[in-house]
Amino acid sequence: MVQLYNLHPFGSQRVVPCRQEPALFCCGRDVLFVAGTAGSCRVEVFALRDQGGCEALGSFATLGAVLRMAHSPAGDYLVTIEEKSKATFLRAYVNWRCMSAGSSRVCVRMVGHKMEESYSETLKEQMSIVEMPLSDPPLCVSCCPVTGDLLVGCANKLVVFCLKYLVINQNLTVLDFERSLILHIDNVVPAEVAFCAKHIAITTELDVLILKLELVQQSAGRTEQCAHGVSTLEQPVDGGVKDEGPSTDSLQLELDEFIICQKPVELLGEESQHCEIPITLESTALPMEETKHFQVHYLLFRRFTPDQSPFGFCEETTLHSVQLLPVYQTGSSVTAHEETESKRELLSLFCFFSLPHVGYLYSIGKLVELISTYQYSEKSEQAVLTPQFLHVITSEKLQCFTVRCSAAAARDEDPYIDTTVKACPPVTLDVCTLRMQLFIGPRAICHFRNHIILLTKADTEDITERRKPTRRMISKKADSIKSRANSESEPGWNLYIINTVSTLQLYREMVDYSRTYENVKTESCIHLLSEAHLLVRAAIMDPGFPKSDEKEEILRAFRESCAFLGDCYSKFDTRDYHLALPYYRMSGLSMTEVLKRLVSEGDEIQTYEKGFIFYLTHSLNEELNEELSKESANKVLQIFYLADPEQLPHILCSPCMKNACPLTAVGYLQKVEKMMPSVVLTLSKASMALRMGDLVLYGREMDSCKEATLTCGFTGQPKLLRQHKEGVVTPTEFAVHLKETQPGLLVAATVALHENSKMELEEAETFFKMLCSNSENSIPQLLVDFWEALLVVCSQEEVVQELLLRITSQYVWRISKKQLPETKPLKTTEDLINSCNHFGLIFPWVTSIMSVGSPSDKDYHEDISKLQSLLCGQSIDVASALPVLEPLTEAGHVGLTICVLCSSQLGKYEEAIDQLLRRCPEAAVVYAQHELKGDSRAVWWNKLLPELCKRIRLTGKDCPVLVSSLKETLSVVATELELRDFLSLLPEDGTAAFFLPHLLHCSQRKLLT
Repeated sequence: MVQLYNLHPFGSQRVVPCRQEPALFCCGRDVLFVAGTAGSCRVEVFALRDQGGCEALGSFATLGAVLRMAHSPAGDYLVTIEEKSKATFLRAYVNWRCMSAGSSRVCVRMVGHKMEESYSETLKEQMSIVEMPLSDPPLCVSCCPVTGDLLVGCANKLVVFCLKYLVINQNLTVLDFERSLILHIDNVVPAEVAFCAKHIAITTELDVLILKLELVQQSAGRTEQCAHGVSTLEQPVDGGVKDEGPSTDSLQLELDEFIICQKPVELLGEESQHCEIPITLESTALPMEETKHFQVHYLLFRRFTPDQSPFGFCEETTLHSVQLLPVYQTGSSVTAHEETESKRELLSLFCFFSLPHVGYLYSIGKLVELISTYQYSEKSEQAVLTPQFLHVITSEKLQCFTVRCSAAAARDEDPYIDTTVKACPPVTLDVCTLRMQLFIGPRAICHFRNHIILLTKADTEDITERRKPTRRMISKKADSIKSRANSESEPGWNLYIINTVSTLQLYREMVDYSRTYENVKTESCIHLLSEAHLLVRAAIMDPGFPKSDEKEEILRAFRESCAFLGDCYSKFDTRDYHLALPYYRMSGLSMTEVLKRLVSEGDEIQTYEKGFIFYLTHSLNEELNEELSKESANKVLQIFYLADPEQLPHILCSPCMKNACPLTAVGYLQKVEKMMPSVVLTLSKASMALRMGDLVLYGREMDSCKEATLTCGFTGQPKLLRQHKEGVVTPTEFAVHLKETQPGLLVAATVALHENSKMELEEAETFFKMLCSNSENSIPQLLVDFWEALLVVCSQEEVVQELLLRITSQYVWRISKKQLPETKPLKTTEDLINSCNHFGLIFPWVTSIMSVGSPSDKDYHEDISKLQSLLCGQSIDVASALPVLEPLTEAGHVGLTICVLCSSQLGKYEEAIDQLLRRCPEAAVVYAQHELKGDSRAVWWNKLLPELCKRIRLTGKDCPVLVSSLKETLSVVATELELRDFLSLLPEDGTAAFFLPHLLHCSQRKLLT
């Protein structure tokens, strides 16, 4: 559906002072080319000024009457199709600007002609006419605005000429062309073609085909023709002619009496390759070492049927005005040098074509889709597409429609634009007509920057009607003479330069116009503001925007349009109310400024729509670095109490609400509690009570729920405990109070936050360090309590190993530095052993070693026992923990237990026995009895027995501990080994009497078995 608005996109208009009647015209970079009607073989050139002025630069002669012409911004050349003596010619006019400087030199040459000899330093100021011969007459032509390449349409073929820059000498570069590719298209006579960035659009009377040429690297030897198409589908007409019947001639006469129409078809993307138009490529470029070859990729095929009416078919149903419109990356710079290829980066590409009463705009970039359909009130003559508007001429009007190119391009540039951070009006937004300007006899139209060039030609009847006197008393003879005199003296044509108003002026008019619908038609108001937003967005996406004089004003208008759209989605009851949030964010307005726009002053009660509440809720929950004033914060409390009371305890936790009156907040919370009680609400009341200093109310609220329930409440609203300010975790006043009064609840709540993915380990570490005012390198006991508590419930193996290493590191640090914890640990070793399977029962041999340790170790008994318990468990990865445990390896009996525990965990039992015999032989047998089992049983006789014998021999009888250990070892060995094996282990210099009891024990065990 097309919306109708009476806006004013057209400003002043001026007449181009043409000497001859215009037939064709086109715009260059800053000039207008005008070709005369048949018989006047000349092109006039006019300079166009930004303010709409027009100045004649000169003219140059053509070979014949100009049938088609086009200008290329890249290379700044004009290409024409000319007719002379019933023959058509294709010519390119290069360096035509020199004729405006007074030079009359003209060089005519064939394409590809060797030019080094034709050009010299003295002859560089001359216009060159490049003749491009073709085997078939050229029908239409198009220049690529990105590369300057040329596409020529002939019957059943398209020819591509590549633009080349030839360096003649240091001061002279000449343009030339190379015929590089021919696309053979059977049974297609192109009426119009468009060419842009290797994309080709072709129209016949009722068919549209859009292709893309894709590069394929091939070796130089492969220069033969490559077919890239599909086989021709069987024509429906052919199927009806295969039966036996009349002769071919009589059948053709019979068919000529009918109009045969095929069904309308629309094939998008991959489906379009199934159309009935096969294409064969013929490369005509000179073979090189790495020749570039192309293949065809079909993008769109559409077939129309003639319009039908009660009186039959309309024979004037033909397509016209096919165009490809490129949109470039925002901020891309335009290459200023004429001789170099443009460096602008293509973002999106759009294709427009039109029937007499309806136009179609497609996006053919990343996705091929129909964006907009334009319904005309009258039969159209021609249309021209710009990034901001579609201008259409009918028999008596110039119409201006809005387009959706900037909306589609914005999504191509940023696929995540439709989020809570950014937004853009949809591509499917209804198009609208801004203006219908009356003209007499519009014939042709083209576009240049902010100008429309319009050719009007009035019929003789129109001129007569304009000059006809209103008095009916004049005789018929006088009337006839007057009309004939007027028709002969008045030319009946005009070429206008219509100045379109600036983006900012039209934007302001749209905004003012939208206010008329503000209280009447909500959707129309939003629609107009969306149009204004897209208008400004299109200006920002213009390649020349970074250098525009109006850059700052346009950016300001963009932010303002976002604010207006935010107001609409906040104030109106719309389906897309959630868009208030991204539009306000893009506007740059603070929350305070938004409140001033939407909330009336005083205590009167307003109604607040979902969009406004949605914006406030998200803004308050995202911890913005903005503190509302006391008045604004209290107003927000009132708004949520009236509109969404369930959110009240949550928004009170926002840092933005720091200045809210706690007494007022408690009053609202008590009213809400009667309707919808919750533990989060109870905690919010307790938080407000702390802020007021009312410890009685605080205690009553905290005592009303069990600790497990309160823990769940903190999980429901983590901001009760911690907030983020400028990306840094900050404990709340509530958290500080819990640290002093209920540290167990604080740790339990933090553990619950981690397990519910609402706090990471690093964040928790920062939280506790700031809470306990510890330095960055110091670990508070409360953080260790958190790690220990988290180990009890954590099920993620990676997190468990990380926690074990952190806890081990802290235990080692405190033991080695003889540093006591600043607060009493929440859990003892026994608590951890009973509640957590990562802590194991301390082995008896460890206790044995510690029993003979130094008394000073008892001051750090808790940390030592927890560390030993961890190493006695089966969870810790000892290999990873060895670097952490390194500081304790020489720390007396504590270090000995750590070393032996690590060796045992790693299976190094012999190394452990060596350490024990060397530093604490009393525990050697106890260790062996506990550890040497199963596969490690042989260590008793292979390692322990020889070592004890060896050490006793060296020390003599002065070490009763070793002798006692040897007796215990012999008892085990005598029980386990055969008599013969036991005898082989006895030392040769030993006393037989010492070993006799064990030999007897071995022999008795043998007899019993």
